Amino acid sequence: MATPTEGIRHSVIAGSWYPGTPKQLQGMIQGFLDQVAPRTLEGKVVGLISPHAGYAYSGPVAAHAYAQLRPQAFTRVAIISPMHRMYPGRFATTSMSTYETPLGLVPVDAELVQAVEGLIELNRVAVDEEHSLEIQLPFLQHVLGEFRLTPIMMGEQDWASDVELGHALAKAIGKQSVLLVASTDLSHFHRYEQAVHLDQVVLDRISAFDPEGLARVLAARKAEACGGGPVAAVMVAARALGANRAVVLKYMNSGDVTGDQSSVVGYGAAALLRA
Repeated sequence: MATPTEGIRHSVIAGSWYPGTPKQLQGMIQGFLDQVAPRTLEGKVVGLISPHAGYAYSGPVAAHAYAQLRPQAFTRVAIISPMHRMYPGRFATTSMSTYETPLGLVPVDAELVQAVEGLIELNRVAVDEEHSLEIQLPFLQHVLGEFRLTPIMMGEQDWASDVELGHALAKAIGKQSVLLVASTDLSHFHRYEQAVHLDQVVLDRISAFDPEGLARVLAARKAEACGGGPVAAVMVAARALGANRAVVLKYMNSGDVTGDQSSVVGYGAAALLRA
């Protein structure tokens, strides 16, 4: 089994998708969190679903997911994201030992990565520009503090891949305390009303805790989610780890931010809970 090389996976979106200085970044994230009304969920958070656009667009929605966490609630996090710019095989992870953001370094959880790697083929990449995984990190750093990261990027998002990855994650995690995070945006570049309709199809499958149904509507093109595979995989894993309830926390689209409703991108946040 390979192990992460000594090296840093440097930020590829600091200063563009989110602020590039610690003070500005912390201030933006805390500002988003301050706008989330206190809410008590019934059950323990097993997983979160969070969007991955630039913070100016999706940050207010992501805050509804991360507001469910408290400092040091988890010291280990597995983020599952799509792969946008390259195809590294069905499943990939970094070969670096740490991720960098303006808020510091996040060590890769070599133990858990190797456990997953022992169950599925997990290709290691030395270089990637995957924003959808990285963009979750500053929120996690701000809320949790220090944690170890298991980063997994999906090159294939069919139902078979979702199930394989979800079961591998659950088996590798076992009784350990690991937060699951699925990174996804929803529909892309439709008029506002059409986007809301398409996105509600996805949100309904999440609320019903129905990963297979989600995969089915996405495959039939009845809805859109660029991280639909990660969402389904995390739902499969969370259920195997005892989660039995899902709550959609917030939905918006870019039209709500910019006022331009002619071509929008949808964003949703949700929590997967063990009652």
